[in-house]
Amino acid sequence: MAERNQAGFTDQSLIRNFCIIAHIDHGKSTVADRILQLSGVVAARDMHDRFLDRMEIEQERGITIKSQAVRVPWTFDGQEYTLGMIDTPGHVDFSYEVSRSLAACEGAVLLVDATQGIEAQTLSNLFMAIDHDLTIIPVLNKIDLPSAEPDKHAEEIAGLLGIDQADVLRVSGKTGEGVPELLDRIVTDIPAPHGDKKAPARALIFDSVYDSYRGIVTYIRMVDGVLRSRQKIRMMSLGTVHDPIELGVISPDMKPTKQLCAGEVGYIITGVKDVSQSKVGDTITEESNPASQALPGYRDPQPMVYSGLFPIDNAQFPDLRDALDKLKLNDAALVYEPETSVALGFGFRCGFLGLLHMEIVSERLSREFGLDLISTAPNVTYDVEMEDLSLHHVTNPSEFPDGKVRKVTEPMVAADIITPREFIGSVMELCQDHRGQMGTMEYLSPERVEMHYRIPLAEIVFDFFDQLKSRTRGYASLDYHEDGEQEADLVKVDILIQGETVDAFSAIVHRDRAYSYGVMMTKKLRKLIPRQQFEIPVQAAIGSRIIARETISALRKDVLAKCYGGDITRKRKLLEKQKAGKKRMKMLGHVEVPQEAFVAALATDEPTDKDTKDKIRAARKAQ
Repeated sequence: MAERNQAGFTDQSLIRNFCIIAHIDHGKSTVADRILQLSGVVAARDMHDRFLDRMEIEQERGITIKSQAVRVPWTFDGQEYTLGMIDTPGHVDFSYEVSRSLAACEGAVLLVDATQGIEAQTLSNLFMAIDHDLTIIPVLNKIDLPSAEPDKHAEEIAGLLGIDQADVLRVSGKTGEGVPELLDRIVTDIPAPHGDKKAPARALIFDSVYDSYRGIVTYIRMVDGVLRSRQKIRMMSLGTVHDPIELGVISPDMKPTKQLCAGEVGYIITGVKDVSQSKVGDTITEESNPASQALPGYRDPQPMVYSGLFPIDNAQFPDLRDALDKLKLNDAALVYEPETSVALGFGFRCGFLGLLHMEIVSERLSREFGLDLISTAPNVTYDVEMEDLSLHHVTNPSEFPDGKVRKVTEPMVAADIITPREFIGSVMELCQDHRGQMGTMEYLSPERVEMHYRIPLAEIVFDFFDQLKSRTRGYASLDYHEDGEQEADLVKVDILIQGETVDAFSAIVHRDRAYSYGVMMTKKLRKLIPRQQFEIPVQAAIGSRIIARETISALRKDVLAKCYGGDITRKRKLLEKQKAGKKRMKMLGHVEVPQEAFVAALATDEPTDKDTKDKIRAARKAQ
């Protein structure tokens, strides 16, 4: 590490803070592994692939979900430097993680796969880095692969950034080729931090995590001044004062130090276990010599998708609330508020940045906190104006108002799709099927084209990405961001079981898709709801108009089994008696829908995991 001088300060001119940004699966974590190896902070016997992906779910799926900060040494021209590296996620759903990481750095390594070239999220992350005024180091990765085309893609990058093609570095995260040159370039090109170490201390909280033994661990970037261990600190936006029990740096494990100076990235532990005492974007200062002005912090993310999370066992509701509070520390983009459903009981209405974000949160709640949850079908927010000019902001289909609707507006997104030119027709057809409006189209190279569409967010969040990959054989990439609102012909489809509306199955869909949704849900529920002693109608309705119906036939006792002959009038009398009894049961009958049916019916696609399949089989067996 860069040596501390006699006063104990790290020389600020020897610090370089940078993050690695790229499209998903372009090799960020692999390059980070080689940097850890070359710097010597991880012993060879401890090294494993994707070392900074700490969560089990990250290792299983092969994707980065959480940004990870680590401090590594590097010697250049005989001088030892301290490199603060942040490995970021690549998926569009975790772009908020990337934006927070960019605010803690002075430079960014833009990684591009030499076999695939520039993709949609590459451009999105690049523009974010430029907005933060960071120094960009362009790098081509995976040059060791036989299908790599480094010259072609280096020309693309050079044209995009307006630089010479020779300035694009070429590395292999797998073999380590070119990584030492990359680290040298980081030292020479990325500027040292600009903070004033003599000013009152100011540190930006860019992440935090909950430790069940030590409480909240807060990750900070020192901007000005010095924070010393055992000196009281103040959270400037919350106004709370704490006595830290430990502060230090991550290299790659936590290493306590006596102080953190301007420009350094580290952590601080206060021992507090109340999750409301830490907020991402807050400014930390010393209580004895406080700063007069807080740092700008972060803009709160706007959820793109909403879904209800309900515990299967209602007794787990307090556990779910505590789990969401702790997860919110580690995932600042998660938004939630309490919600009550007639069918599902008490739960939370949660806002997510996308379907993958929603899936990851549900999986983490299940794995890390041992909760069994039901997720309602994801939906976006709508603004509904009634005939009496009253306005309603709808985040849940059950909130959709009854009566005459004047207009409904839905959120729109600007979608950027990069695809090989032979798939232009397929992509255009897909976007038109999803109510997309064509914008401009630009050729990045003779073989690749970037298409711009304006599409309703509700059409993007369900199966659009899967269909895009299917129609382009996996070669297309997608990035999108908010782009205002648009009026649309939307209706609320209710599902009625025995004449009673089940709010958990309601959905807001375009009128053209209402019939297909009603048919799909009624057929699904007919298979999942156990048969009763009476006939059960399952209906889909828009207002008071029924648009689809399925009937669950009644279980019938064989009342003719005791008749071994004789007159037909005897048999008819027994059947009429049974029919009258069934009619009375139908009038008084109450249908109970098992929890397994909710889990299976609310699945957005065909189940793939064993647990969900087992639950569906259990529901069908109960019939």
